Amino acid sequence: MTENQDKKPSPRRRTTRNKPAKKSPLPTYKRGPSVWLIILLVVITGMMIFNQSRGVESIRWDQFVQLVENKHIESLTIKDTEITGEYNQAYLQNSKDTSKKFAVDYKEAVQADRLNELLKQMEPDGVKINIEPPRLWLYMLMQWLLPLIVLVAVFYFLFARNLRGGAGGMLMSFGRSKHRLHSKDHAKVTFRDVAGIDEAKEELSEIIEFLKNPKKFQRLGGRIPRGVLLVGPPGCGKTLLAKAIAGEADVPFFSISGSDFVEMFVGVGASRVRDLFKQAKDNSPCIIFLDEVDAIGRKRGPGFVGGGHDEREQTLNAILVEMDGFETNDQVIVIAATNRADILDHALTRPGRFDRQVFVPLPDLKGRAEILTVHAKKVKLGSDANLERLARGTPMFSGADLAAIINEAALAATMADKENIEMADLEEARDKVRWGRAKTSRVVDKNEKEITAYHEAGHTLVQSLLEDADPLHKVSIIPRGPMGGATFALPEKDRNIFTKKYCMALLKVCFGGRIAEELFCDDISSGAQSDIQQATRIAKQMVLTWGMSPELGLVSYGPEAGLSDSFYVIPGEKEYSEQTAETIDHEVRKFIDQAYAETKELIQKNKDNLEKIAKALLKYETLDADDVQMLLDGGHLDKPTVTDLLAAEQAKTASSRKEHEKKDSQNEEPAA
Repeated sequence: MTENQDKKPSPRRRTTRNKPAKKSPLPTYKRGPSVWLIILLVVITGMMIFNQSRGVESIRWDQFVQLVENKHIESLTIKDTEITGEYNQAYLQNSKDTSKKFAVDYKEAVQADRLNELLKQMEPDGVKINIEPPRLWLYMLMQWLLPLIVLVAVFYFLFARNLRGGAGGMLMSFGRSKHRLHSKDHAKVTFRDVAGIDEAKEELSEIIEFLKNPKKFQRLGGRIPRGVLLVGPPGCGKTLLAKAIAGEADVPFFSISGSDFVEMFVGVGASRVRDLFKQAKDNSPCIIFLDEVDAIGRKRGPGFVGGGHDEREQTLNAILVEMDGFETNDQVIVIAATNRADILDHALTRPGRFDRQVFVPLPDLKGRAEILTVHAKKVKLGSDANLERLARGTPMFSGADLAAIINEAALAATMADKENIEMADLEEARDKVRWGRAKTSRVVDKNEKEITAYHEAGHTLVQSLLEDADPLHKVSIIPRGPMGGATFALPEKDRNIFTKKYCMALLKVCFGGRIAEELFCDDISSGAQSDIQQATRIAKQMVLTWGMSPELGLVSYGPEAGLSDSFYVIPGEKEYSEQTAETIDHEVRKFIDQAYAETKELIQKNKDNLEKIAKALLKYETLDADDVQMLLDGGHLDKPTVTDLLAAEQAKTASSRKEHEKKDSQNEEPAA
């Protein structure tokens, strides 16, 4: 397998010289008449329930009958379907219960006749009996009207306030925008935290300056740009740039994702767009940031299911109308980010809506070094940590990948109880981010390990001998991710142009492993799968796109940028004849066969060196560029093997354990 491989806080800016910065007002809460009515009803109901339950003992019907027969009742009140009464003094003197009143669990339909008999029985005993007429209005109030009022109040808070656009709603707030508002006081990211994309920072700095001092630009008749589109691969810092704008600008910053506009109900997205732009215009000058705008900005056409009634198309139309409806003095700038600019609708990306397209590319060598420096300020680096060397060994890494390398190195150094992060931790973190964790505990068959060693030795030999290839960095046969081993290169510079000689060198390095297996193992294995795929991809690019085939000439036969995503192209359809397709296959095979033959000849002339490298890999498992060069110059390696390092580590751990045990025993003796 081959691979080309303390912070000061930013000063706050003043909005104007003579005008102090405005403070956001505290939210105020108002209670209307309906709220006070509900509070009053709740209080009255609670008091009624409390008064009814205070000092009243609830008894069963059989207990009530026994009280009547024992003549322990002082008075009795019958009200609607309720029976309440008071105990007499004779009962209270002999009872431990402090309640003077009681209430009977009375069922009118079942116990009405028995109640009349008991009332006649109590008349001679002098019991005061009070039968109140039924009060239907109170019964209706308690049973029907009060629950109805509570139900109306719940409906008002959950539905009615949302229908008129209240802020405290839950169910009907679909049409309101889900944006997040960032202010200067809450922003923690500034342009000091953004590295490696200086050109993008300069363009956005102009926009921030325009928002701060628009008259400076309007003096010569300049017009504020409507929108800025940030385009670039994932992880290159588009969203980080937006956060830095929030930290630098003294204007409101509305942030929302493209997927937040789309809901299950048709028309909700367009409503949210209108609500967002309305609030932005009310708070101008301000910035609107649309992250992942391709979620709603795809090209319109047959691919939109449902035609003009599709939710995404309605949302896109609303954005087009709102951006085109800006007045020249609105001072509202829309910044959008996407990694698929080729699928955006042309009406969205035209000048007048998105006036500028800022490309945020993968960082170059200088940019990677700056990004690593920014993230390295948050950790403790050792004296041997070389960020410049690490930047050279991370071609095609994004800013997010570089941040992950620093974080993984810090975690590894912490787990190893180190005082700081060493260069070995950084290189291991780089390999882990690109290929996965090293499988040091995996038991590898001896024959399989030998095949892997010769395979990687073939890559290493070819990489070291070819002048047009990138310099060798290191080679390892420790399994990592899906690979059994890997050979790493250390490019001296970033390549924007691929020459034919460099492409042929890449093909030769790819085939070095398979040829080494044929010559030294008398067999071939599946370990060359990724090498074959990489070589085929390079050869096809040389023939189809880069015009390096003399037979086909300077004609591009590959898909145009963005054409494969168009709704008007049938998938799998070729734009050339079958005869041309045969010629293409022939030319691709020609490049591959030529590279294979030249690589085989090179390895046969250096069989002894390849065998030295393979045996050294079997012994040490990992070799760096200096070790390989020493072997090619005829020298011999003399360094501890992996087994020696493991044995030394185990001995160190055992000795430290014995010292701890000895100290513990010495501390226990005086106590005894």
